[in-house]
Amino acid sequence: MSPLVAGLLQVGVLVAALAVAYRPLGDYMARVFQNKGHSKVELAIYRFARIDPNAEQKWSTYAYGVLGFSFVGIVFLYVIQRLQTLLPFNFGRGNVEPGMAFNTAISFVANTNWQSYVPEAVMGHAVQMIGLTVQNFVSAAVGLAVAVALIRGFVRHQTDRLGNFWVDLTRGTIRILLPIAFVFAIVLIALGVTMSLKSGVDVDGQTIANAPVASQEAIKELGTNGGGVLNANSAHPFENPNEWTNLIEIFLILVIPVALTRTFGRLVGQNKQGYVLLGVMGVIWTAMLGVIWGAEAAGIRPLEGKELRFGIPGSAIFADATTGTSTGAVNSLHDSYTGLGGGGTLLNMLFGEMTPGGVGTGLYSILVMAIIAMFLAGLMVGRTPEYLGKKLGRKEVTAAAVSILAMPTVLLIGAGIAAILPSTQGALNNPGAHGLSEILYAYASASNNNGSAFAGITVTNDWFQSSLGLCMLFGRFIPIVAVLALAGSLAAQKKVPVTAGTLPTTGPLFATLLTGSIVLVAALTFVPALALGPIAEALQ
Repeated sequence: MSPLVAGLLQVGVLVAALAVAYRPLGDYMARVFQNKGHSKVELAIYRFARIDPNAEQKWSTYAYGVLGFSFVGIVFLYVIQRLQTLLPFNFGRGNVEPGMAFNTAISFVANTNWQSYVPEAVMGHAVQMIGLTVQNFVSAAVGLAVAVALIRGFVRHQTDRLGNFWVDLTRGTIRILLPIAFVFAIVLIALGVTMSLKSGVDVDGQTIANAPVASQEAIKELGTNGGGVLNANSAHPFENPNEWTNLIEIFLILVIPVALTRTFGRLVGQNKQGYVLLGVMGVIWTAMLGVIWGAEAAGIRPLEGKELRFGIPGSAIFADATTGTSTGAVNSLHDSYTGLGGGGTLLNMLFGEMTPGGVGTGLYSILVMAIIAMFLAGLMVGRTPEYLGKKLGRKEVTAAAVSILAMPTVLLIGAGIAAILPSTQGALNNPGAHGLSEILYAYASASNNNGSAFAGITVTNDWFQSSLGLCMLFGRFIPIVAVLALAGSLAAQKKVPVTAGTLPTTGPLFATLLTGSIVLVAALTFVPALALGPIAEALQ
């Protein structure tokens, strides 16, 4: 069987699996967030935390909950890293140094999972399990909660209430992420992914690092987190041993962001609205897969940086999935990709984490872009734009603009400063255009809360630890606050009736407008930087 046919079969199986899961999972998530009842476990959590689960919150209170919970998570992660020698299963690994602990704490709370360290040499199992793995669950649940709050903004009328953050967080974790991750952790173990409390295994006199991999592997992909228990990440045979685990991990990366479009359609009462968003996500994702796959297949050294057990197709599909979402897990070295192939993975992130994006973040990001698209359409026809029965005035468009501009702002400022610092030259493994691509990729990954890396740049000095940490922080929480403010403004409005002048948002015209807006915003913002980096390298 040729690599092309094998790759197309993998894509076919992946699409079929996503299609099978789309409706039941999407409908289930809609029921989870619509249900007024609480399980006994949930009630016990609410009593312990002194939370009234029936009290709904204004958008500002909801935002305070998100920020407060995340701040506590950052502090907790920082402290346990700094005190690692006092914890069990540290295997003699010392306390994590302050800059690295700061960067890592923000990284995992922000759902980025950028790793400036070698996991098997720096982190003990206790920090991995009670710190990093827990954040893999709750940071993804935060994204889910914010997406649901925005949907309520469209659904509700003349109210200042968006639900209860603590209830949404708890349900997303307990009812959605935990059961799916539990099942797939067992599946991965059955297929060869390791699960051990030992620090390593001895093979022919050599110690190979080991860890409780499967439990973190399942949620790192399902929650679009991406941090590896082992430094080689999903290229390591303990994390991703064969073609089947590779395909399952890609499926886990995509399944919740894809199914959330169904959840959106169900909650707003129009399934076609979700289908349009899914179509836009799918078109861009497929186009970028063609770019990455085609560039690597035609490259001078096509298998450089790739595991032979996955080949070009399995590597390209994984690269497209991980950079099209906010996952950051890798099964090949993106730094070894061709100029065009590496540029494709970079552009995937620069689209703004919406093709299909992360858990929750992909949905609310593309909804924000839908508002921008409707605003542009309103300018063209000379009428106040509307979307899903809500007028899009100054407040709504301002909130949407802040949300989409946060990432480019912190990315370009951070990368621009890094590019002119003398110390950066010593951190790069490559000169010229590829070196600039390494800088751009690092800051794009951090600012988009992706977490993958070209790995050709050393980011362990204080500047990179601090600046990338701040990019992760601002790139995550500025859009969240803006989205919640947008949701509050939408919920306060009356529903606008559909008239002859209302632009339909369930057909190809709107889908084309939305796709064009996503591509146009990314092009206008980043083409100058891309021209000096991956485009210049591809033309050499």
